[in-house]
Amino acid sequence: MPSATGFRQTMKGLAAAAGAIFGSAKPPDASTKKEVRIGIALGGGFARGAAHIGVLRVLERNKIPIHCIAGVSAGAIVASAYASGSTLDETERLARAMRFKDVAGWSINILGLANSDRMDKFLDRALRVHRFEEMPIRLAIVASDLGNGRPIIFRDTGDVKNPIRASCSYPGLFQPVRLNGRLLVDGAITMDLPAEPLHSMGATHVIAVSLPTPLEVTDPGNLLGVVNRCFQILQRRTEEEWRKYSTLVLEPDVARVSWDGFEQASEMIAAGEAAAEAALPVIKGWMKSGHV
Repeated sequence: MPSATGFRQTMKGLAAAAGAIFGSAKPPDASTKKEVRIGIALGGGFARGAAHIGVLRVLERNKIPIHCIAGVSAGAIVASAYASGSTLDETERLARAMRFKDVAGWSINILGLANSDRMDKFLDRALRVHRFEEMPIRLAIVASDLGNGRPIIFRDTGDVKNPIRASCSYPGLFQPVRLNGRLLVDGAITMDLPAEPLHSMGATHVIAVSLPTPLEVTDPGNLLGVVNRCFQILQRRTEEEWRKYSTLVLEPDVARVSWDGFEQASEMIAAGEAAAEAALPVIKGWMKSGHV
């Protein structure tokens, strides 16, 4: 019969062998969990883009930290202004005073009716810094390559203003922007809402702000209205693509505002605030958990 000492040594050996085979039953290491990082994706909508200011104001007021932000078309302007460190009050003042002539000059060309040269000075007022690497908040701008039909994502380094101009170059209205050997147009053509790039920038949760359009239009009014309505219909058919990358979708009630309704900025900002306020319980729930 083995001694007590021999028995204890045998049991220790068996325990060590079992540990080597099956592994230890340690609880999950909390350090391996990801910290909540919120990314904001801002869609296009011409004048309706003022609603984005209201959304950002509610998040800022409630101390919701934003890890990164991305935009297309009008959303690119608001996203860039915010990422650059401009205050929302400053951006709101610009939005209230903004008119089409501030960013476009009629210059009929076989590629478009207007150029966006004036947008350069407008962006000088809207942005505090003009390079991606200088942005206090990580920023991505999406434009569309007219040659290969793919989205071009600008981020991390380089000039910001030309990518914004490209992202806002609505086909037919604005002449395309030639940049780095490519002919670029409105980012919303290939990526209606830039939710996907935010994940590669470190976001664990993406809030997508979509600016709704009318479900039905009886009279588009003019040539630009016809083109605009055609794009609205096409973009509804691609909605599923960007939604699958979005944790939460906000839709400010701005569908009744026309594409050039710049004078209704106050109404659109209020709509953005209302949409964000309604979503606050969900967003605060993410922050309360702290990790994903």
